[in-house]
Amino acid sequence: MKKIMVIGSTVLDILIHVEQLPKTNEDIHTLSEKLSLGGCAYNVSNIIHHFHVPYTLFSPVGNGIYGDFVKENLAKRKAHVYPLHPQGNNGCCYCFIEADGERTFVVNRGAEYIFEKEWLDEFDASEYDMVYLCGLELEEVSGPLLVDFIRKSQFEYFFFAPGSRIMHLPQSLLQQCFDLHPLLHLNSEEALAYTQSDSPEEAAIKLNALTQRPVIITLGKKGCLYYDGSITIIPTQPVKQVDTVGAGDSHIGAVMANIAMGKSFEEAIQMANKICSKIVQTNGTQLTEEEFREALL
Repeated sequence: MKKIMVIGSTVLDILIHVEQLPKTNEDIHTLSEKLSLGGCAYNVSNIIHHFHVPYTLFSPVGNGIYGDFVKENLAKRKAHVYPLHPQGNNGCCYCFIEADGERTFVVNRGAEYIFEKEWLDEFDASEYDMVYLCGLELEEVSGPLLVDFIRKSQFEYFFFAPGSRIMHLPQSLLQQCFDLHPLLHLNSEEALAYTQSDSPEEAAIKLNALTQRPVIITLGKKGCLYYDGSITIIPTQPVKQVDTVGAGDSHIGAVMANIAMGKSFEEAIQMANKICSKIVQTNGTQLTEEEFREALL
């Protein structure tokens, strides 16, 4: 079974449910609040963990009250974390969730996004066939170090999720990622915006031309588009959304876990759609073992 390396951030998610986002100078009340372990890389690794696929979460955990929360909850979850101890404080993410389940993030960035060259030089990646990288890390000064690490390690599969900040990433560094032939995972809004396309199908073809590898574009209630020379739409079961926090992360985590278990991409995406449907019915990104098993049925 392929071993997976997950690179990126782990943070405290502060989930704030509101009827709708406030306007300037408006005073509104929250409907509920919740503290949860989150961050793109953690969310990905958590789903892989549920599938019992071997993985390592390569995620700096800083200090301060947010860092203490992250350390305590990673230990409770028995996450497979490579110990990285930066000097600064860990950040957090304020997740504002409206009545329809859609989310807006306000991120307090901290030490969880910064990687040191010594960590990468000392890490033995020879046991790993697959790696995940989130685009958020490319915005930091250590972004080039991560791209160079992936280039040197020559993983069989490089899963890259540029995320909603794709338009803000250093374009030269983004091109370097494309040159490493990643398997791109985006939602339809991200794909359309970056490629300036009129449809997800058109966007997938353009993205495939950049990477020469399969492209996965999630389509919300419509399911998922997979492109590897031809378009395949893999539908999902419609569900009522509680919130969409971590849905994309959980989807790519499930895809990676199932590819590691020898499934085809279409089979992996079918399973990822099931997991994602369960996630959006949940407040936050954490599934219990019972909820995970229900998703597999």
